[in-house]
Amino acid sequence: MDIALLLAFLGTAVLLTLSPGPDILFVTAQSIAQNAKAGVVTAFGLCTGLLVHMTAAAAGISAVIYQSAFAFSIVKYAGALYLFYLAWKAFRDREQPGLDMPEHSGASYLSLYRKGIIMNLLNPKVALFFLALLPQFIHTGSGPAALQVTVLGGIFIAQAFLVFGTVSLLAHQAGRLLANHPGAARKMNLVQALLFTIIGVQLVLGEK
Repeated sequence: MDIALLLAFLGTAVLLTLSPGPDILFVTAQSIAQNAKAGVVTAFGLCTGLLVHMTAAAAGISAVIYQSAFAFSIVKYAGALYLFYLAWKAFRDREQPGLDMPEHSGASYLSLYRKGIIMNLLNPKVALFFLALLPQFIHTGSGPAALQVTVLGGIFIAQAFLVFGTVSLLAHQAGRLLANHPGAARKMNLVQALLFTIIGVQLVLGEK
């Protein structure tokens, strides 16, 4: 594949990953409320979901979902319900500080990993994003389109994990500052609840 085209794709991918959206906001919230490792584990889950979307785009499954208004709506509303469920859990735990807890069990991290996967898979806009972005960087004569989609998708996932990991480290530092202010720390679960609610509403109101 053309190097200039790959660099252009990489630049576009980084900018899109950094733009405010459900994934990066979710990573930020987990890193602030818990620690950097929690954010990285969440990012790993999100990127696993991206891997599924990439495979679906290469196989043409995403196009089928996009063309079916019913299938699109099912995925969209399921994603919104999951976000509202996370918002309710965060609101229910609003009295717990939730900050600066380095001693997580393996089960806790596994739960975060699963949340990342589910959240990403239940966002149909991610599938539409792959359908809209990747074809623009496919070069005729550079091999099968499905193979090019796979390569570009792999590049996107790799840079997304690096970006999310960096955001996790920075957000954790902000969380440590908040940990010195108990009043602010105890409001973090309320902030998460509000964040999940906003993302869920955006998902419900969003169109294809």
